Order: sequence, then C-alpha cells, then structure tokens
Amino acid sequence: MWTLLFSALVFALYTTAVVFAVRAAQTARTPQGAVGWVVFLISAPMFGVPLYLFLGHHRFRGYRIARKESQRVVEGIKTFADYSKPNADKMLINPRPFEALAHMPVSRGNGAELLVDGQATFDAIFDAIDAAKAYVLIQFYIVRADELGQKLKDKLIEAAKRGVSVRFMMDAVGSYSLSKEYIEEMREAGIAVSDPGEQRGPRFRFQLNYRNHRKTVVIDGETGFIGGHNVGVEYLGQDPHFGHWRDTHVRLTGHIVRQLQLIFIEDWHWAHEEDLIDQLDWAGTEADQDMNALLVATGPGDETETGSMMFFAAITEAQKRIWIASPYFVPDIDIMAALKHAALRGVDVRILVPDSIDHRLPWLAAFAYFDEIRSCGAQILRYTDGFMHQKVFVVDDSLAAVGTTNLDNRSFRLNFEAMALLFDPQAAAAVDAMLQEDFAKSYELTRYLEQQPIHIRLGAPLARLFAPIL
Repeated sequence: MWTLLFSALVFALYTTAVVFAVRAAQTARTPQGAVGWVVFLISAPMFGVPLYLFLGHHRFRGYRIARKESQRVVEGIKTFADYSKPNADKMLINPRPFEALAHMPVSRGNGAELLVDGQATFDAIFDAIDAAKAYVLIQFYIVRADELGQKLKDKLIEAAKRGVSVRFMMDAVGSYSLSKEYIEEMREAGIAVSDPGEQRGPRFRFQLNYRNHRKTVVIDGETGFIGGHNVGVEYLGQDPHFGHWRDTHVRLTGHIVRQLQLIFIEDWHWAHEEDLIDQLDWAGTEADQDMNALLVATGPGDETETGSMMFFAAITEAQKRIWIASPYFVPDIDIMAALKHAALRGVDVRILVPDSIDHRLPWLAAFAYFDEIRSCGAQILRYTDGFMHQKVFVVDDSLAAVGTTNLDNRSFRLNFEAMALLFDPQAAAAVDAMLQEDFAKSYELTRYLEQQPIHIRLGAPLARLFAPIL
C-alpha cells in the first residue's frame, strides 16, 4: 500500500512538473527564463514545483489598474498637459517612446531638485510632511522600526493630529519585519495603513516574487518625492557594515506630481480597495523651473515589457553619452545589445555600480556581463566610498532620470517601479555634476573575468543562470 501511495505521489509530482514546464515554455518573458524553468522542473521536480508556485508567475494576473477605472483623471492630466505642451527649446530628445510607455504626455511647468544621500532626502520629506495641509500619500518598499522609522511615524502622527489625511503603504517582502505595534500606533492616530500582511484571497496567493519597489511621497498634490531611499538608518549611512550609503532622491513640483499621485492611487486601489480619485487635488500649480517632465511607471501588470523598453529607448536615443548608475547590473539580451551598439556607435557609455556587496547573487552575476560590454568600448566604474544604491541615468545633455528602477531583470519584469524623466538641460547638468563626483570616488574595472579571483571566475557564470529571476 505504501509503495503504491509513494508511486502515485511521484507520478503526480512529475505530472505537475511537466504541466508547469509546458506553461513556463509558453509564458516565460525570456527564452533564458523558459529554458531555465523547464530544465529545473524536469530534472528536480521536488524542488522545482514548489518554487515555481511562488517564483514562476510571468504576469501579475488580476492587478486592477485604477487608471482604467478613472479615465477622467487621465484625461484631466492630459488636458493640463495640452495647455502646457513641452518647451520645444528644451526638448532635445524624442519623447514619444516614453509617452507611449507611460500612457501620459510630457508636459512643461515642472520642477526638480536632486536630493543627494539620506540626510538631504529625509530632511526634505519631513519638512514637506510638516507643511502638509490636506493630505500625505506615502509608500516605501522597506520600512524599519528603527530611529528613522520612528521619526517618520511621529511626523505622520503629528500631521494626522493636525487634521491631515495620511495614507501609508509598504511592501510585504521588503517590510516583512515591521512590527504590528508600529502599524497599530499609526492606525490609532487615524492614519490609513495598507498592511500587506493582512491581505488574503486568491489574488494575493503565490505572489511572493512580485514586489512593489516604489518609494513615493506626495504632499497635497503639490510636492512629490521619488528615488532610491527606503526607511532605515542604513540609508543615513549609520550601518557599520555598509558605512556611507550613496543614494539619490528627487523633489518634484508641477504636473509630474499629479502623475506620481495617480500611480500611488493605482497601488492603493489594488491593495486597499479604496478609490481616492475624488479625495485628491488634480489641478495643482506649475513650477517656476518650467522643466519638461514625465513619470514612467512600470511593472509586471503591464501588457508590454515597460521597464526594459524604457531603458532601451533611452539608450537608443543617446548620441553623445549615456551614463547609468545602478546597484545591480543584470541586463536582458535587448539591453545588452543596445548598450553594446551605443558604445560601438561612439557613444560614451558608462555604467556605475558598487564595489561592495549587499546581495551576493546579482553582484556575482554582473561579472558575467562586464567583459562583453567592455569589449565594445563601454566603461564599468566601481564605486568605493561605501555602498551605492542610486537608480539614475543621463542621456546627452537632454534627459535625466531618477527613480526606483535598477538595471536588472527583477526591476524590468518582476517589480513595480517608477522613474521621473526630466527632458531638460538643467536637470541633465545637475545629474552630470552629481555623477562626476561619484566617478571621482570610483575606479574603472580593467581586469577581465579570467583575471578575477577564483570565487568570481566560477561564481559569475553560475549566478548568471539565475538572471531571469534575480
């Protein structure tokens, strides 16, 4: 009897593995991902089947995009954009691919201020929360209940006591260690908290591999923040392991804030099932800097590969240079081809990555790509003054971007991300100056993989096998 039962279980396991393998071959976003899952499922079904349940989904099924249910907001934003068509003198790059990805037009009347590192970022965010009059929308991937997290909570509670409406979101994976006490204290003060740990039902099942990686703050529909920082003292450089934490946020004003606000209410609608459209300000004011800008949100709920295509569009538009700063470099085939082609065209291609490690697997995998791109003329620069976590790029003297998207497959295909794109020479010059300072604290990688220590030589090709899910 036990033999028959065991045989039946083994048969069921292999049958499930075959079904999942066929599904992976049909639905995987990349050929590498399809091959990887098929081999893994067939060769090791005991491990492959349960992992595929959590990590093998290739689309975020059932994500109710609030934009589709609130077309009047989109049309309103487009109307404002029609009245504030981009300043042609500053629009030196074709915006159409980015507008198609964002489903929004570029508009003028925007402002942007770079916030370099944690102290500047959180000083600006806390000042904005203190000045809030109507509402605060706030979302981070990681929230810790440490000194910085406690200060953020106190600021939000103070705002709520003044009568400001506060809505707070975090990610289930990034903030898995956040205590219930932290959340309950905010709720008791009248703050609406979307706790992913409380979400149940079919649409949340087996979604472990999808992350909402966005870091968004919106104040009264007038001021917005986005960038690489999360809420934790390490982002202030207070972690003894990492030391200085190099990151970038941006303070936004103008029409792009309403676009950022729209992305927040989509996420809130999915997680909290509340429609905020009629509770928020969609008019706002223009910024004196009069920058052309666009907020591009990407994620696995999109019908197209928006994250990868955004970078592809930026790279192919570059005529003189494209400089990219990212903590991880695990690109897909299309991005690798675009970067190599740009370098072969004579474009100044520089990729800034950290020399130190926070996640070993993507750090190792990057070495498997470096030789290929360097052989075409691109430069790999490794940041040495602590850990570098910023997500920034600049194209020619025309386009600068700051946001949450890393140059890796996870950001391209598995995470919900957002980038503020500034089609403005002033913004490009600011990012240029910032990156020049970062380059001065970096060294150019000159050793090839075969010259690296043995753990990198052997580990990089193996780590690259996991590239589709890193």
